[in-house]
Amino acid sequence: MTAEDIESLIAAHLVCELCRVEGDGRHWYATVVSTAFEGLRPITRHQRVYAAMGSRMKTDEVHALSIKAFTPAEWAAQAA
Repeated sequence: MTAEDIESLIAAHLVCELCRVEGDGRHWYATVVSTAFEGLRPITRHQRVYAAMGSRMKTDEVHALSIKAFTPAEWAAQAA
């Protein structure tokens, strides 16, 4: 899998203002900004992103995915 493949999977399941994935082909780091995260706890946000990956996490197509999940307001505050 490529970073673009993972970004496409996430964006197909969540409306994202930003979806950026980086990694070395085995260990991936995703930053996802979505209004879908409004009012959700961090664990629930991560579960939504993992759900977008489907079975790819279980079959080891994606060995590790570290997630930073923000609402648009949280993302704007990070930039400030």
